[in-house]
Amino acid sequence: MEQCQALRCALPDNASFSHTTAAALHGLPLSYALEADDRLHVIRPIDAPHLRRANVVGHRAVHARAVTTTHGLPVVGLADTWVDLGELAGRGKPLGLDDAIVIGDACATALEGVEPLNRALARRVRPRGKALLTEALELIRVGSWSPRETQARIMLVRAGLPGPALNRPIPASWNEDLILGYGDLVWEFRLPSGREVRVIGEYQGAEFHSSDEQRAHDAIRRRRFERDGWVVIELWATDLATTQARWSAIRRFATELGVPESSLTLQDTDPHFFSRHAIDEAIARTTAGALGPLEPAP
Repeated sequence: MEQCQALRCALPDNASFSHTTAAALHGLPLSYALEADDRLHVIRPIDAPHLRRANVVGHRAVHARAVTTTHGLPVVGLADTWVDLGELAGRGKPLGLDDAIVIGDACATALEGVEPLNRALARRVRPRGKALLTEALELIRVGSWSPRETQARIMLVRAGLPGPALNRPIPASWNEDLILGYGDLVWEFRLPSGREVRVIGEYQGAEFHSSDEQRAHDAIRRRRFERDGWVVIELWATDLATTQARWSAIRRFATELGVPESSLTLQDTDPHFFSRHAIDEAIARTTAGALGPLEPAP
């Protein structure tokens, strides 16, 4: 922020902070690869002279961006920043598909809807990273409170489990005005067999949930849910760390949600970096290379 404030004194009025700089100023969750870019990104209209300064990446916009003020600085708005980050997707670049979903969740939650992201992407003509952003939109939801919650959710959904409600208040069964707490991932429905499903998935980040005091608080909260008929399944970082750990966690949820293992797509639950479009293109290139040059038609 101090670097941006210092640079602002030397910037023309039509310049705004953009890309990873805008994302950082908005407080969006960035991966280590995106955070590693410590340069300042600035964008100006396409007809403005190119900006050349040390440690500054100058961009020129063909399409207008919504600009807001953050920390007293002109910053590209959340939705347009998410679309701009698509320029950082692809082979050898830092933005992956799951990164776009995590950042998109944070933007959609702040904007109270996914539609602003849809509109921002639709306003651009052939933006870089469009295929990846379009695929990310399929899994972006309002209500996620942390990157790990998002990662846990998309793992479970990709496995074939129904999508949960996010950070839903849980009222007591005997008094709807009494809130027992908020569930990170919440499923509540009735199976065709008549069995009522009431499951809460709780992501327990070590940063906030590893102290003795916090563990005691979590245990009390969990008992409160369970005494009212909820099944609580905790998820830790280790449950997302390896393929076997992910599959084990997914099976626990599938059992409680009444989803048969035969219908699960466990092989699709590893983290996704490339979009389906990028993978299809890579397969096509590999196949074309293996076949060799085509013979000319007689």
